[in-house]
Amino acid sequence: MKISIITICFNAGAYLEEALNSFFSQDYNNKELVIIDGGSTDKTLDILNRYKSQFGYFVSEKDNGLYDALNKGIKNSTGDIIGILHADDLLAYPQVLSDVANQLIITGADSLYADLNYVKQDGKTIHRNWISGNYEKGKFAKGWMPPHPTFFAKKELFEKYGLYNTSFKQAADYELMHRFLHKHLVSVTYLAKVISLMRVGGKSNVSIKNRLNANKEDYLAWKINNLKLPFGFRLIKPLSKLAQFFRS
Repeated sequence: MKISIITICFNAGAYLEEALNSFFSQDYNNKELVIIDGGSTDKTLDILNRYKSQFGYFVSEKDNGLYDALNKGIKNSTGDIIGILHADDLLAYPQVLSDVANQLIITGADSLYADLNYVKQDGKTIHRNWISGNYEKGKFAKGWMPPHPTFFAKKELFEKYGLYNTSFKQAADYELMHRFLHKHLVSVTYLAKVISLMRVGGKSNVSIKNRLNANKEDYLAWKINNLKLPFGFRLIKPLSKLAQFFRS
């Protein structure tokens, strides 16, 4: 199976090259890197132009935010499987894509998620772990979600069940995974390995205000999908994150 990795970026020159090299070092051959740049004005384009012959698709133009950019990447990818590599994140080791492909083949699942380490700005020092655990129906109602950078899904799922909902500004990743796994019962497998390194300071976590807004959108994800909202969900969701923090 061919795996497409989508990297979206905007003025990401500080860490972008590290992210690219973590993809190029993958030992899985049937892969492509799709680059969606939002019209960067720093050194990002200089970096991208050095590597553009190795991209499956590359465009630099204004977009309507990160989820619009991700949708653009999905539409222009040619792989059977879609994954995400943010411009300041890293694939954790050179066999990540091989492990993802093998797990999907062995289990026959249509999607996959794994574990993630939050790391400091050096890209190495672990800040905390996100150990996902096995998925079973109903876990979303308990505040659970898989780490988005570790989520891989067949492209046909996006064609069948829809892309990222761009009306969401901070939690479209939650809404999409919730829609796929909880609403449409897409088959999923858990790869119990840390496959992604995510630098601390993501958009939804950079302030209390942003975290509260993201929590409102988590709530909205249930309503727009016509699903019964679990009792106390607005409290359950943030408490589940706190519990995960202490477990790590």
